[in-house]
Amino acid sequence: MESTHMTLVGELADRTTWTADDCSIDGTMRVLGTRSAMLIMREAHYGTTRYDDFVQRVGITEAVAAARLRELVAAGLLERRPYQEPGQRTRHEYVLTPAGVDFQPVLVALMQWGDQHAPRPSGPPLTLHHTDCDEPVAARLMCAAGHEVKPEEVTVRSTRR
Repeated sequence: MESTHMTLVGELADRTTWTADDCSIDGTMRVLGTRSAMLIMREAHYGTTRYDDFVQRVGITEAVAAARLRELVAAGLLERRPYQEPGQRTRHEYVLTPAGVDFQPVLVALMQWGDQHAPRPSGPPLTLHHTDCDEPVAARLMCAAGHEVKPEEVTVRSTRR
């Protein structure tokens, strides 16, 4: 069988001499490692901004929504902004920050993986399309030169010296 894993080079090649204790994936999962956090981010990308709408659309309790929204604001993915309906008290909405917007490819990749590896009998419930040309949107690994990269073509190097 052909190798499909990344290649560790330099000091990383001997996996017995290091651990991934300070891993970026671990750091991301500490922020977004719950189902409710991921679904709140999905909804934020679909345009949901109001607390009650997050509760209803994600199907979580108010306590869970409040905790996750607080965490996502603290992590810099959402910004809490005041708004006021006529005759009502001031409330807050939650809008994507630049870091939150940068999370979109992760959501696309999760959606794409689910469509391929956890398919529904009736097919994908949603599809994504480029607004300008209506072609399907997909997450891909690409290098800075624009080449599509296969998993076995990724080399992992340490940035620590």
